Amino acid sequence: MPPSVSLLFGVHAHQPIGNFPEVVMDAHERCYKPFLQTLYRYPEFRFAVHFSGWLLDFLFDHFPQDMALLQDMVARGQIELFGAGETEPVLAVIPDRDRIGQIRTFSAKLKKKLGQRPQGAWLTERVWESTVIPALADCGIRYVIVDDYHFICAGKDKTELSGYFTTEENRRRLDLFPISEALRYKLPFSPAPDAVSYIESLADHLPSGQQPAAVYFDDIEKFGIWPETYQWVYEQGWLEQFIQGVLASPYITPQHYRDYHASEKTRGIIYLPTTSYIEMSEWTLPAAPAHIYADLVQQAKAEGWYEQNKPFIRGGIWKNFFSRYPESNWMHKRMLGLSARFAKLPTKQRMESMQQCLYASQANDAYWHGLFGGLYLPHLRRAIYNNLIELEALLDDCSPRPPLFTEDTDLDGVEEIYLHNTTLQAVLKLDGSASICELDAYPLKHNFADTLTCQPEHYHRKIQLNAQQNSTHHDTGIASAHDRISFKHEIHPVDLEPDPHPQFLFIDRLNDSLLTSYQHQPSDSGEVIFQTASGQISVNKQIRIADHQLIVQYDLAGDTNGAMMHTEINLAMPSCDGPAGRYRQHETILSGFGQPLELAALTVITLEDDTLQGDLTLTTSHAVRLLARPHFTVSQSEGGFEKIMQAVKLTLSWPASIQRQTISLQYKQRNSTS
Repeated sequence: MPPSVSLLFGVHAHQPIGNFPEVVMDAHERCYKPFLQTLYRYPEFRFAVHFSGWLLDFLFDHFPQDMALLQDMVARGQIELFGAGETEPVLAVIPDRDRIGQIRTFSAKLKKKLGQRPQGAWLTERVWESTVIPALADCGIRYVIVDDYHFICAGKDKTELSGYFTTEENRRRLDLFPISEALRYKLPFSPAPDAVSYIESLADHLPSGQQPAAVYFDDIEKFGIWPETYQWVYEQGWLEQFIQGVLASPYITPQHYRDYHASEKTRGIIYLPTTSYIEMSEWTLPAAPAHIYADLVQQAKAEGWYEQNKPFIRGGIWKNFFSRYPESNWMHKRMLGLSARFAKLPTKQRMESMQQCLYASQANDAYWHGLFGGLYLPHLRRAIYNNLIELEALLDDCSPRPPLFTEDTDLDGVEEIYLHNTTLQAVLKLDGSASICELDAYPLKHNFADTLTCQPEHYHRKIQLNAQQNSTHHDTGIASAHDRISFKHEIHPVDLEPDPHPQFLFIDRLNDSLLTSYQHQPSDSGEVIFQTASGQISVNKQIRIADHQLIVQYDLAGDTNGAMMHTEINLAMPSCDGPAGRYRQHETILSGFGQPLELAALTVITLEDDTLQGDLTLTTSHAVRLLARPHFTVSQSEGGFEKIMQAVKLTLSWPASIQRQTISLQYKQRNSTS
């Protein structure tokens, strides 16, 4: 018998909760459907698959015939199913009780829908912390897959990584398979014969008595959704050629992880550092450190000393995203607070809908940003807030909170004031700005303050250098999305300028001076009062809520002659610059949210949003000048650099001689009398 290698081939299929249905439909047509149909024709090609819970439900609802293929392949023993958290959370950043609940919920779903309970699990973004071991083990998971990079960072050599290893935490055992970085970059980007030859070359890497494994587990979206891959993988036949090459090879045996795990012994004990895949090391860093890191890596590669020193040239960890992006940190800490409230409820009060909202709010995609839009995509953040706000309302029904209270939610050293009733909630930062960092309409399940602040990104440097060509290209095959530079939109230098302050509501200026020294004044009247002074002018700012209305009142005193008061209101409107959002004044439609708008004397304007299924009306007690414009950020995605509208920015201006100005925002739900 010639020496052979076990090919442990697995794919991970995922779409974010809140993604547009047409995007998921397109992903199915270009990837999930042709992939399953191709593999179905080769029952002897065994492989593993993980579909995230939300995507699996979507596909069963919309494409039952293709899911019947999946069921058949599981039943005939071709597919091994892998578990995970139900909503694809990063397990390391949610409470242990939620880890267990998420894993058990998804394992039960796989058993019910597909007839198989998983022994292995996919770790979201391969984020590894040893704290996740007990939850996985307690849920019946026996092994997980992580990158070979994790092992190299623990001191292993690549030549040792063709089997599985064992780790433990608090007397719970878990086995670990190392995904081959080389295979991740070869499949499906290099020609199929080259990929097959590479796998064959691994057959002699271990001493007699040990069966070597070629471990591959990566995003299925690389097989049809990434640029050029649909033509390459299906129209030009890469996938079929690869499968046929593997099956024809006398040196390769396609095998399930569970069978390999059952027949082979562990290669020994190992303890991995906190890390993720190597690209994440750069993405988690702020722009300036990321420049240094990327330049160091490029220098090391050019000088030929990168590979042997790679484990010692490390960037950041996944949790850095909470430090990098205050908006991500805020969502995460709000989620943790609601999880704790849910856990404290008596069992008889815990509703399934509460748990579903909690788990959905833990979906990973909107909390970070790398090669895909992630945190930069408003509809993904909106899905998080939809569930957080719905859960909070359900919890308030069971265990009401005080109508006004103070806490440091995001652990930044600055307290916030929560002011809420049953329909509206305003959260105010006590940072001297007297601004509103969250404005929730409970019936709409929407946070009008969900706006992302423009900040420098490492990849902006590529735009500034005006790179027009792919940075690297293979001589044969196609380029990975990691290696491409392309532009979905025209980007100008002004588009990359960072915002001078967080994009909250009611950020005030007196003439050209930003008011940042508001002092909170105690009050027993149910309103929040701030006071400050600029030059000879004092400003008193009162904020209160009433039913569906937020009311902000300014009282100015002193030498106001010739002075102008300005306030900036950033509003997250779901329709963004699409056709479903518009400004209306009385019966006149003025423009869409994506166009600038200027009005010299405004007392009332309505922001209509069909996606929101609600309207927001702004009124002022005295006429103001309005400047409205869309607020964009620039980010990267698989398709290239793009501008994404985050909010409408309304700037209201009025003479300071108007000693009292009252501004209100009132929302109305469509098809409702409220």
